[in-house]
Amino acid sequence: MNIIDELEWRGAINQQTDAEGLRKLVEEKKISLYCGVDPTGDSMHIGHLIPFMMMKRFQLQGHHPVILIGGATGTIGDPSGRQTERQLQTLEQVQHNVDKLTAQMKKLFDFGNNNEVKMVNNYDWTHNVSILDFLRDYGKNFSVNSMLAKDIVASRLDSGISFTEFSYQILQSMDFHHLFKEEDVQLQIGGSDQWGNITSGLDLIRKKEGPEAKVFGLTIPLLLKADGTKFGKTAGGAIWLDAEKTTPFEFYQFWVNTDDLDVIRYLKFFTFLTKDVIDELEVKVKTEPHKREAQKVLAEEMTKFVHGEKAFTQALKITEALFSGDIKSLTADEIEQGFKDMPTFHASKETKNIVDWLVDLGIEPSKRQAREDITNGAISMNGERVNDLNTDVTVENSFDGRFIIIRKGKKNYSLVKLK
Repeated sequence: MNIIDELEWRGAINQQTDAEGLRKLVEEKKISLYCGVDPTGDSMHIGHLIPFMMMKRFQLQGHHPVILIGGATGTIGDPSGRQTERQLQTLEQVQHNVDKLTAQMKKLFDFGNNNEVKMVNNYDWTHNVSILDFLRDYGKNFSVNSMLAKDIVASRLDSGISFTEFSYQILQSMDFHHLFKEEDVQLQIGGSDQWGNITSGLDLIRKKEGPEAKVFGLTIPLLLKADGTKFGKTAGGAIWLDAEKTTPFEFYQFWVNTDDLDVIRYLKFFTFLTKDVIDELEVKVKTEPHKREAQKVLAEEMTKFVHGEKAFTQALKITEALFSGDIKSLTADEIEQGFKDMPTFHASKETKNIVDWLVDLGIEPSKRQAREDITNGAISMNGERVNDLNTDVTVENSFDGRFIIIRKGKKNYSLVKLK
């Protein structure tokens, strides 16, 4: 399947500057293409991942992605999607973010030794450009009238926009021009909000290199959930690729809890499964929705892609332990992941009677209630039911001297952290 045909089937194309020309180009040869991300934070979230999934698809068909980390543009900030000015970061913070995003990209893409994939930083070719060179060599090629008409700028005219953020599209255009000349990049991919920046880059290349320059732009649709809300956001915030911000277990759970109305679209967007496999899963969503097979496949594919096989196995192990209530086999690190958002209490490591301990922590409201729940078999400690009122809680009961898990009833878990 032609890469453009595949992207269309997956619903991954929003706009193209020249659909017929790009289709012809990718049929004629393997091209170089680029997509950029600014280091405004020290981790990407799953929303950032969408255009890079498309880059990965090009890579799998033999094309040559160039991944740009915006060490220069990140110091300024893209006005896209914002109604207020970004808070400028220090150069040290930007560099820290660059290092973190670079490490994430290296996990997602196989860089190998044959230059199939390349990573660049736009700070390298912009930090020595003087203000006079910037104005003479680049600024002269941009009409203020055209810049004002771009959606990302026009949306900010009422609230106000600084010259710093106004100039962002010039810097991004410089990137496209530089990569066209130095890396033979002919296609830029971005989110739908990047259309104005991408077309500005095409205009700059044709003004400086001639109207016959073969360059193209393609944007990805804004991904919304079936209920119209923004994809990738939860009550707890964004779903990050950094395992310290969003654990692999939380990451897995996000995907496995996908709505039936969204799961097939997500499988097309985010996995590299074939059309036949996805079509088969679509039938199962309709005929056996209770099995949630499509969601499980989606969660497995995404967790492996972002965090690796070992992290997926661990996330699945935690999931199964929580479902069954058999948590004895979990390690302390797995307990920390799986119970991160459970009600949390803090206790000392001194030995104490179970009744007093539960009441002192506030897990039970009174000794009478604690005794009643223990007698009735409603209290479990680390997966083992407690029936004896004389049971002592000791550090030996804990996971690696760090955690004790109390379950009250079937589903009410509490995480006790030992000081």
